[in-house]
Amino acid sequence: MRFVRDVWTVTRKDLLIESRTREILLTTMFFALACVLVFAFGFVREGRPVQDAAAGILWIAIAFSGTLALGRAFERERQGETLRALLMSPIDRPALYLGKLLGILILLSAVELLVVPLVALMFQAPLFDHPLLMLGLLAAGTLGFAAVGTLFAAMLVRARSRDVMLPVLLYPITVPGIIAGVRGTAALLQPEADQPMALAWLAMLVFFDVVFVTMSLWTFEPVMTD
Repeated sequence: MRFVRDVWTVTRKDLLIESRTREILLTTMFFALACVLVFAFGFVREGRPVQDAAAGILWIAIAFSGTLALGRAFERERQGETLRALLMSPIDRPALYLGKLLGILILLSAVELLVVPLVALMFQAPLFDHPLLMLGLLAAGTLGFAAVGTLFAAMLVRARSRDVMLPVLLYPITVPGIIAGVRGTAALLQPEADQPMALAWLAMLVFFDVVFVTMSLWTFEPVMTD
């Protein structure tokens, strides 16, 4: 119970700060909206979207906006030396990591509530025809991306070139998960939805999540201690 309480304390701190400023949420939403609109002008011709474009653009918008959210979340910790205070507190390191991860997941979920309907509208994509599978793909893909991103953003919080280094380190590792999300989503957007294929990609995403979260929990404490 103490572990769960510590996780929620860290998450609640981030959400309270964000509810007062709305800096990260509004910035990330605007960036995601801009991504989708720019791609829409490039891939929608005469009112008809390019085939299979919606799945890739959806996940690109999530990945790019997620990177922005990760960088801004830990920039706030650096400016106020909050991360140092958290590391000196009696909170377990895994609880600190999971609290930050949960806060990022909540922010990205709010962004996806805007991005998914927008992509469905702009690209005439039936993203809501199989809501449970679509929700599973989004949840699993977002978790894997945020799990690795939270670890790297915390590692780079004191680096001068953190804004450049974060995507350089993050994308090569998370590309397999993003590809699985794109292929699973594309399977659901076919004229005849290929649900078995979507389930196979979802299973792969769950496997990536287990690996990413386990490795991040294992490495967070030694990395932050050093």
